[in-house]
Amino acid sequence: MGILDFLSGQFIDVIHWTDDTRDTMVSRFERYGHEIKYGAKLTVREGQAAIFVHEGQLADVFTPGLYMLETNNMPIMTSLQHWDHGFKSPFKSEIYFVNTTRFNGLKWGTKNPIMCRDPEFGPVRLRAFGTYSTKVSDPAKFLSEIVGTDGEFTADEISFQIRNIIVQEFSRLIAGSGIPVLDMAANTQELGKMLAEGISGTIADYGLSLPELYIENISLPAAVEAALDKRTSMGVIGNLDAYTKFQAAEALGAEGSAAAQSMGMGYGAAMGMAMGQQAAGQATQPGPWGARPAPAASAPPPPPPPPVEHVWHLAENGQTSGPFSKARLGRMVTEGGLTRETFVWTQGQDGWKKAEDVAELAQLFTVMPPPPPGA
Repeated sequence: MGILDFLSGQFIDVIHWTDDTRDTMVSRFERYGHEIKYGAKLTVREGQAAIFVHEGQLADVFTPGLYMLETNNMPIMTSLQHWDHGFKSPFKSEIYFVNTTRFNGLKWGTKNPIMCRDPEFGPVRLRAFGTYSTKVSDPAKFLSEIVGTDGEFTADEISFQIRNIIVQEFSRLIAGSGIPVLDMAANTQELGKMLAEGISGTIADYGLSLPELYIENISLPAAVEAALDKRTSMGVIGNLDAYTKFQAAEALGAEGSAAAQSMGMGYGAAMGMAMGQQAAGQATQPGPWGARPAPAASAPPPPPPPPVEHVWHLAENGQTSGPFSKARLGRMVTEGGLTRETFVWTQGQDGWKKAEDVAELAQLFTVMPPPPPGA
């Protein structure tokens, strides 16, 4: 140790602390040899508390203000008088500054799902997360119980323990609340207050308090939420049978307009062919007085209109699709989109039937494709 270091330590007479890290909870005032000068001025700002530790014992807690320190640890004169200690004073004192402001934006959440018994759904697994703020309410207890002799204590060093306390109390609270899952979103404020009250005693033993605690979300597993969404969709649709009939009627309207147009074109072509044959039958035939026109032959009846191909609708999981032609259904059989158990319907059919029970479609499942080339 150089003489300049020794003397610089002796002439420090103003003790204060400023912090711009926003996460430091406790900071020890670094003083050479932990020697506090007799009559030193201690400045404690708003949002701080200073703890004076003298000869290893917590002597006093200073709230915001300006103080004059008078201790047994004398500066240069004391050091010179104790020359047998090598200019090292046997009396040691320390100042710890404690940040008493709120530490906001701290997060908590359930690492694993919580098993609960819901009155509507039965056993369910819940997850939850939120935020909280904490502050030092008892600096002396916080220093003795948590900090100890740590010269730089941050909020991260205690946040993990606080999160565990919050999750444990939340698990107990939510399991015994009896609130249905669908009503929890409307009760998060009350649950947050009850949760903060439940852990206030444990946190107070650390010299801390939780001014704010919020439950941001309580959620079900993804598979359960997907099933719940399907149930909600069914509720929005209402009467499933009426909805299916409505979709079928819309499909039939589109199908009917297309079929009518096709029938009209076929009937026009048949009439054109009949008129051409009738004109060709009026060729002249020879007679005793010369050529005379052959008697008009009776016109053959026009051919019937081409049959209208059936189109089919499919129903799976409460949803309908189509219409599909028979050729398209054949491709769907090979692709796996149509099975024997699939319900089908076409115009004139009495209700939905399985595909294997419809004679026109049953043959689609018996026709096997030829072997592939090179087999």
